[in-house]
Amino acid sequence: MKNAILVLNGGSSSLKFAVFQERGDLHLLARGGVSSIGHRPRLNVAPTAFSPEVDESLGNGPIDIATAFDAIASFLADYGLLRQICKVGHRIVHGGQEFARATLLDARTLDALHGLEPLAPTHQAVNLEIVELTGQLLPDAKQVGCFDTAFHAARPELAKVYALPHEMSEQGIVSYGFHGLSYAHIAARLRNRYGAGAGGRTIVAHLGSGASLCAMQAGVSHATTMGFSTLDGLVMSTRCGSIDPGVLLHLLKDRKLSSDELSTLLYERSGLLGVSGISGDMQTLLASSEPAAAGAVDLFVYRIGREIGSLAAALGGLDTLVFTAGIGEHAPQIRQRICGSAAWLGVAIDDGLNRGGEELVSPPNSRVDVLVIPANEERAVATELISFDNSLINPVAAGRD
Repeated sequence: MKNAILVLNGGSSSLKFAVFQERGDLHLLARGGVSSIGHRPRLNVAPTAFSPEVDESLGNGPIDIATAFDAIASFLADYGLLRQICKVGHRIVHGGQEFARATLLDARTLDALHGLEPLAPTHQAVNLEIVELTGQLLPDAKQVGCFDTAFHAARPELAKVYALPHEMSEQGIVSYGFHGLSYAHIAARLRNRYGAGAGGRTIVAHLGSGASLCAMQAGVSHATTMGFSTLDGLVMSTRCGSIDPGVLLHLLKDRKLSSDELSTLLYERSGLLGVSGISGDMQTLLASSEPAAAGAVDLFVYRIGREIGSLAAALGGLDTLVFTAGIGEHAPQIRQRICGSAAWLGVAIDDGLNRGGEELVSPPNSRVDVLVIPANEERAVATELISFDNSLINPVAAGRD
């Protein structure tokens, strides 16, 4: 019986997957992915009642996204899951101004999404290649795109526009925001914990190889640190974050960098890697005794602390601070330091709770709740697929007529 949803989440260095069965609610059948695609790729699958734990090498050198996809497809076929799939949900980084909700991936939609590749050069082409590979593997399955930019579409207009000529804003040169599926999952978790208020004035720190902050009011995006592209905002693993545009003009005009060289510098050679000269991996830097490693970590924490202050100003205060994604979930010393920089906002953290794997890591006397919530973009995509199907069944309920 085909009643399973496959979710595919392609990033710059990984391809994650999850399979859910629809039985009134979403029941996880399998979840895992291929990590370190560009270095020493591994297939990891978490154990469930329907699939075993897997941790195996896929070779000692880089592989392409098609090879990673084949490894996941083979696993799903070996354990009888591939034949159960009737729908596939894809995390797609950029939806532009046109796509602000889950959308069927037909030829017209795919053509429009290919046109957005220059705005997310390290992600969009990979996401769309995965759609093509899925169509070849599962030609009868319905494919639906869910967009990282969609969660931020409801922000106030002032949070979207740049101080450029108005016609440029109309042409799509605006702030889009990213990591929206991660933030949507956190908002749902906060509603489960706090009710409709979803923790009130909340800042969520999605800290992974890509990193951003999102300010939410009652679970709705109000402001975020990424803008027109995934380069903006915080210091990241290999991306620069916010930078004076004058630096870019200098590099182009006076240092004579080509546009391709500049793109490589900003996306692949900057961030933690560029500042440290050692690695873009936070755990590697934390374990290093080199002063340059400490300097990179210091800059990472400083910029986050500064941006928390900016977003708290946009919210008019702070009630809840949430950490998620790889660094946010697995680096307690980074959480400790960030909370210390935000102590002026009433943020406090309990060292024992912070290091003990608890969800609530703030002490009872903290004016701000501090939470650690694992990222789960795959469940967010599956949830959107169900809403998408329901809107087709009952378009009036989805606000259409």
